[in-house]
Amino acid sequence: MRRRTMIAFIVTASFGCFLQAQPIFPQPLSPRIANYIIDVNLDVQEKTLVGRETLVWTNTTRDNIRELQFHLYLNAFRNSESTFMKALGGASRGLSMSEGEWGWTDVTSMRLTDGTDLLQGARFIAPDDGNARDMTVLRVPLPTSVRPGRSVTVEIAFSARLPKVLARTGYAGNFFFVGQWFPKVGVYEPKGMRGKPAGGWNCHQFHSTTEFYADYGVYDVSMTVPKGYVLGATGIQRSIVERPDGMLTHTYRAEDVHDFAWTCSPDYEVVEDSWDHVKIRLLIQPEHADKQERYLQSAKEALAYFDKWLGKYPYSNLTIVDPPLFASGAGGMEYPTLITGLSVSYLPESVRLVELVTIHEFGHEYWYGLVGSNEFEEAWMDEGLNQYSEGRIMDALYGTDRSVLDVLGYHEGDVESNRISYVGMDNPKIAPMSIPAWEYASGGYSAVTYSKTATVLATLERIVGIRVMDEAMRTYFERWRFRHPGRADFEAVINEVVRKHYGTAFGPSMDWFFSQMIGGTDVCDYEVTSMVSQPVTVPRGRGADTSRVEDAERRFESVIVVSRLGEVVLPVDVRLEFADGDTMRMTWDGKGRVLRIRETRPARVVRAEVDPDRKLLVDVNIINNARAESVGTSVFWKYALKTLYWFQNVVHYTALF
Repeated sequence: MRRRTMIAFIVTASFGCFLQAQPIFPQPLSPRIANYIIDVNLDVQEKTLVGRETLVWTNTTRDNIRELQFHLYLNAFRNSESTFMKALGGASRGLSMSEGEWGWTDVTSMRLTDGTDLLQGARFIAPDDGNARDMTVLRVPLPTSVRPGRSVTVEIAFSARLPKVLARTGYAGNFFFVGQWFPKVGVYEPKGMRGKPAGGWNCHQFHSTTEFYADYGVYDVSMTVPKGYVLGATGIQRSIVERPDGMLTHTYRAEDVHDFAWTCSPDYEVVEDSWDHVKIRLLIQPEHADKQERYLQSAKEALAYFDKWLGKYPYSNLTIVDPPLFASGAGGMEYPTLITGLSVSYLPESVRLVELVTIHEFGHEYWYGLVGSNEFEEAWMDEGLNQYSEGRIMDALYGTDRSVLDVLGYHEGDVESNRISYVGMDNPKIAPMSIPAWEYASGGYSAVTYSKTATVLATLERIVGIRVMDEAMRTYFERWRFRHPGRADFEAVINEVVRKHYGTAFGPSMDWFFSQMIGGTDVCDYEVTSMVSQPVTVPRGRGADTSRVEDAERRFESVIVVSRLGEVVLPVDVRLEFADGDTMRMTWDGKGRVLRIRETRPARVVRAEVDPDRKLLVDVNIINNARAESVGTSVFWKYALKTLYWFQNVVHYTALF
């Protein structure tokens, strides 16, 4: 562990480089509100960090700001009484912690450049639940206001101990994943931003169901680790310097990002590849070496899809981290230009875990990385939009009916998997998509935030058409990248693009859809309730006498009843098939509870189906969507096999996770 004087020297030198360095990008892409210079030393034996940080924070609002608020995420692992650990019950993804495995952050010094001590008035706050034992948010009063357009520079010294890997960050043996490790300033939101009635800090506690929200900036980070450890980090490597004590200092720079994570291990095998302008670096465990092509190909496919669909990936690098099995809690996570995957040995290609996790986590480079929505308060705008994106890519690459799983005749597509996850909930009405992530106190966070959102957006895509949906998603991405949009901003873009193409065909706006699907908990369920055909005698022409055989014509009067069993009202198509091969199709606005269709034709109706094109993926029961004249054994076997297939998937994913 180096002396503080040495650290101070390096920080000073780094600051000079910060001022003189040429930018990676021709011009800033983001407001660059929070800019960090950090120097940190990792003691791999003690699992500790000692660091110094210089934060330059700029007030881009019209408010005079009298305090700063910081996230100290590692304190979530300080003891069993933190809000994070209480919610988890001490375990996550099958991993748990015991005495001696806790982690924390201690801020040992916090001063302004003139020497003013800021720690004297600092205190921990718990804005979400009032938990006095939670130490993940630090409120720091300032002696004078930061006026509009001005900056404040804060010099921080901190020490930390990494926890054993439980969720996202920590150590496992000689594997280290260092995420959410430094004192990180929150987001000051002015009045009107994301609908806020007044300006204030958005700096939530660390919860088991929430992730991260921060402002964009520049990071110059120097990490000192033992020689022989392979290191990967957010951003671009600028230098590696060997120190007299045999340690190596790796310096990275990242521009226009809102977080910084890093990892190191002596066991990593390094595989390098590229796609277009992006250098891809895979840090993989030796026992997973046979998965390297699956990782790389998935990343390239994701890069290509997002590039064509939404817009250019603006960074020149992407690092993929493959954690060991005993550190799986660090897997499946996203940070700017760095993602963690997930794999196990002997995993066949027909079980597309590597592909799914890689594509999903890369998607967060757009939904979280480039469009900085507030994952604390509006998780569906991050996880849900990304889950929808994952479904599109996976199904496009590997087939709509087998993109996730294709084993021994059992198969499942990604979009369908999300639908099943949502409609298969014990209580799909448990909570709306729009509540803050930590308020899913009774469960349902994953199924609602991820799967329901993906299913809702896939339904919207089918209602307005994929071409219109694509234009809306691209417009939203281009308009809000490097900013912090809220629900109203997303809905406004959808409304704008739908009106452009359809006028008022769907009404003055799509708010009727959003209020039900995003803000509500009601479910959609349409049913063909009954279908009856009776022979009738009708006159052959005007004035004909039906008592005479030659004037009478035998026809069938068919009455079909379609019911709306759920509270959700969506327009839906109804299709009828007749015995002579003729068909009839109509659209019902769904506003009533019952639609009665009466048709008199030469042939009887033999089949009636509501939503024949499967547009309404949010329909919680598709088995009641159709009714036929007779039901053979083939229908029984269809649903019997489907039941077995669902059961198999449950067993499979339970075994994996």
